[in-house]
Amino acid sequence: MFIVKTRVRLSSSPPKIKVMKWIASFILAVLFTLPSKSTMTFFKANESAPVITDTVTVTTYTTDPGETDEEPLITASGFKLDSLNPRRHKIIAVSRDLKKRYPFGSKVRVKGLGKKYDGVYRVEDVMHSRWRKKIDLLLNPKDKQFKKRRVVITPIEK
Repeated sequence: MFIVKTRVRLSSSPPKIKVMKWIASFILAVLFTLPSKSTMTFFKANESAPVITDTVTVTTYTTDPGETDEEPLITASGFKLDSLNPRRHKIIAVSRDLKKRYPFGSKVRVKGLGKKYDGVYRVEDVMHSRWRKKIDLLLNPKDKQFKKRRVVITPIEK
């Protein structure tokens, strides 16, 4: 903070002092109206806004009729799955609280599952309404199923 001390007579001041007084008050006004550096966000010309990520629990599901509805080879979005190798489509189902952020057809980067399962997936299915902050990876029927907490997902722009 800057403190400006001026001694000005209240009677008729010479014009130079009036100008100097005006400049000092202008500088003080500008200094006190600027936000602090901690509240300002600076972006380089080639950067965009910060990317929002979600930390979720990941589980897996297959096309087994016990894990899906009566049409196991058709997702909630109407996408038709390959019956022999459904994992090749890289499909995920999202919980309903994530549905607005990740609508059908959007792509999502999943990190934290290891080399075999990290990567880009497409949202084509939705989970039961009882689940929150959760995604399901579609696997082949013979693949080993798993559950992993604290996995980071990031939306990818189309």
